Amino acid sequence: MSSLDQNQRLHPSCRDKTTVSSDSSDTCELAKQPLQGLKLASHAVLEKARERGRLKCSKCGGSRMFFCYTCCSLLGVSLQEIPVITLPVKIDIIKHPNETDGKSTAIHAKILAPSDVTIYTYPCIPDYEKDKVVLVFPGPGAVSVQDMMQCLRDMTERRSHGSSDEPCTKRLKREEVQGATHTAENPESGNPDEAKGLESRVYPLQRVVFIDSTWNQTNKISTDERLQDLLRVELKMRKTCFWRHQKGKPDTYLATIEAIYYFLNDFHMHCLSLEYKGEYDNLLFFYSYLHSVVNKAKTAAGKC
Repeated sequence: MSSLDQNQRLHPSCRDKTTVSSDSSDTCELAKQPLQGLKLASHAVLEKARERGRLKCSKCGGSRMFFCYTCCSLLGVSLQEIPVITLPVKIDIIKHPNETDGKSTAIHAKILAPSDVTIYTYPCIPDYEKDKVVLVFPGPGAVSVQDMMQCLRDMTERRSHGSSDEPCTKRLKREEVQGATHTAENPESGNPDEAKGLESRVYPLQRVVFIDSTWNQTNKISTDERLQDLLRVELKMRKTCFWRHQKGKPDTYLATIEAIYYFLNDFHMHCLSLEYKGEYDNLLFFYSYLHSVVNKAKTAAGKC
């Protein structure tokens, strides 16, 4: 959208790409098909639900389409009709209390991966073990997903030995450490040791934290002392296709569901050492459908 949306939820990523002007014809063309090639469940169930229109949530009474973003419950579709995804690591989303729930994409992750995603409303933040949890947020000292596991292992080792070695970010740059992610000889062999192999590659990472708020509100959460000691991970070279993109903001500011999806994509390849075959594409099940609906409406209105 060309106007500034103060209630937009964005996950800020790196800023090393040039923002494309929002009124560029090339931007309109790229925006039409940015989610092609995904391995998604059929959107037919969403089409039918959309034809029926909004329904009233039995819990809160709100008028909703597809799901109630307040109660985290489905409306007009059943759990059996949508994809349910198992993630390789637990996800925590810290949501700003003043955000408008209906404009968040974080709820998509909770509905599609209910066993692995938890949403907390700030100031509620769990007590995290700093060498087992990472915060996906840019800033000084932030590392790439590729380097994340090695940094966590270094933090664990320093804690166990009471060592005061130099920060892992400096050593990573000097030694060009790629992360301890290529130890399994054949991760897709299906042998009995596969589960242990995957577990060893995920260890010590237990949980990944994302912030769900507007860019102007992220500072309050990201600077909270309970998150200060967490290793920060930055997603590099990713572009948003969120339809509420803020004018004047870089296109590397990702919607929350995009940030989660891209993190898991990189995690799968660089930390689990597995070829990515669309395992987490269905995290974009609702997002991709809504993206197509918005773009069709823009095209019909002559806006794109």
